[in-house]
Amino acid sequence: MSGYDRVVQPAAGDEALENHLGGDEAKNYRQYEFDMVAPHVGRSLLEIGSGLGHFAEQFLPRLDRLVVSDFDPYCVEQLRKRFADRDDVSVLQFGLPTDIPLADPVDTVVMMNVLEHIEEDAEALRSLAKVTAPGGRIVIWVPGYMQLYGDFDRKVGHVTRYTPATLRKTVTDAGLDVQVLKPINFLGGIAWWAAVRRGGVGYPDPRLVKIYDRTVVPMTRLIERFIRPPFGQTVFCVARVPR
Repeated sequence: MSGYDRVVQPAAGDEALENHLGGDEAKNYRQYEFDMVAPHVGRSLLEIGSGLGHFAEQFLPRLDRLVVSDFDPYCVEQLRKRFADRDDVSVLQFGLPTDIPLADPVDTVVMMNVLEHIEEDAEALRSLAKVTAPGGRIVIWVPGYMQLYGDFDRKVGHVTRYTPATLRKTVTDAGLDVQVLKPINFLGGIAWWAAVRRGGVGYPDPRLVKIYDRTVVPMTRLIERFIRPPFGQTVFCVARVPR
């Protein structure tokens, strides 16, 4: 069993699941995620760890086909309800690594805060490569730097936090080519270190999340337009499946 099998979301409830990707307390952060990922998404998308489907749903206007997935039965049930009237959306339940039950390959896979839950991370990426068309992309968003690892990471089942070097090794070990690889959310990393590591906060306070979203996220986005940060709260990678 991998960490992804055991814990994908902090708790099986709408508010907790929604807040796993920012939720209503972090609309700027959710837009930041979307704007980072969207340029790398093609016409067919498989999302891993879709939760309640809020993130994947944003891509529907630009897609011919969407496949959402999760390991958690509650999430899968909610996904089926959410997309019940969409013929262009499929819902799958599986944990990684595994043989993914997908007959037709997709050109893009997106995994937001999932890979860090999986002990056999390179093998998980190999599973995804098998259902990704040659030349297709696997977009990976993971928490960065073990210096930021704390009680929150343990509670939600994080096996590790990545650096660009450790994520590059995982990606190349899986037989994939690195197209984009960089730390992002530099100011968020400092805020996370102060609140969680130094402050001893076991779980992000919604009030602080709201302040962070209104102030730190816009400032981070402005800074990162001009400067490549030396580290960040997140490591972002776009890997290509060889042709």
